[in-house]
Amino acid sequence: MSIVTVQLGQCGNQIGFEVFDALFSDLNCSQVLCSRKDTEAYQASCKERFFSEEENGVPVARAVLVDMEPKVINQTLSKAAQSGRWKYGQHACFCQKQGSGNNWAYGYSVHGPRHEESIMNIIQKEVEKCDSLSGFFIIMSMAGGTGSGLGAFITQNLQDQYSNSLKMNQIIWPYGTGEVIVQNYNSILTLSHLYRSSDALLIHENDAVHKICAKLMNIKQISFKDINQVLAHQLGSVFQPTYSAEGSFHYRRNPLGDLMENLVPHPEFKMLGVRNIPQMSANSLAYSTFTWAGLLKHLRQMLISNAKMEEGKEYFKNM
Repeated sequence: MSIVTVQLGQCGNQIGFEVFDALFSDLNCSQVLCSRKDTEAYQASCKERFFSEEENGVPVARAVLVDMEPKVINQTLSKAAQSGRWKYGQHACFCQKQGSGNNWAYGYSVHGPRHEESIMNIIQKEVEKCDSLSGFFIIMSMAGGTGSGLGAFITQNLQDQYSNSLKMNQIIWPYGTGEVIVQNYNSILTLSHLYRSSDALLIHENDAVHKICAKLMNIKQISFKDINQVLAHQLGSVFQPTYSAEGSFHYRRNPLGDLMENLVPHPEFKMLGVRNIPQMSANSLAYSTFTWAGLLKHLRQMLISNAKMEEGKEYFKNM
């Protein structure tokens, strides 16, 4: 089953690009750790979820890019095309020339109703390319105006038009020191609306990811690209195929459904967090060894202390 990703605003589009790039890199990893048959089954399952195939053989991301300014979308489309490995659909983006000015109400009450039909038509065309739809993965920020305001509006429309499909919103919690003066208002308004229209909210805190970059990745001058790559690694680990109870070569068909079943036991308990371990630089990883017993021990310690950084394994928790 396929997932349609909706990238909203500057933050959502930049993270979305890193997510698809990380997924494609994993999909075509030259380091083979299992049998050829197992590898092919894994690749087929992953490709079905996130990419569709064009006639020339270049995978096309199952994504819709939305922003009220063209700069970031043009940069994102260009980077994907220049990579030569994968790309976005030619008509899978929507942008305007006037932004939201970090104004949640402008994104929700002005841009939303004004461009609702155009955006939803693009999403519908992307959905029609899927043989079987698992749901929607919406990437957005809570601090700005387009990602938060328009993101809340689009999620509400997805709930109305695709009520039987699951919706997971990945939202970026702003820095505690403040990015924009109205970020607290934007965040509260975004959460209040998403809590009614989304099936799950996957929250990443900028402060926590920044600390991972500084203390675990040993990055001296941290950029948003560094932060986005850490987020992409975590999200890729979450959505990659996992074995079903049927055994080898059988991967779970409904990725969002499996996550909701295990992590959202009640509609009111939908705020999720993700922890990723081991999280370290590639140079350090080459000289590290791990055992399952050690990883599980660290996971238990993280769970007890509610720590966001440690060495171990990927896991979810309900916040």
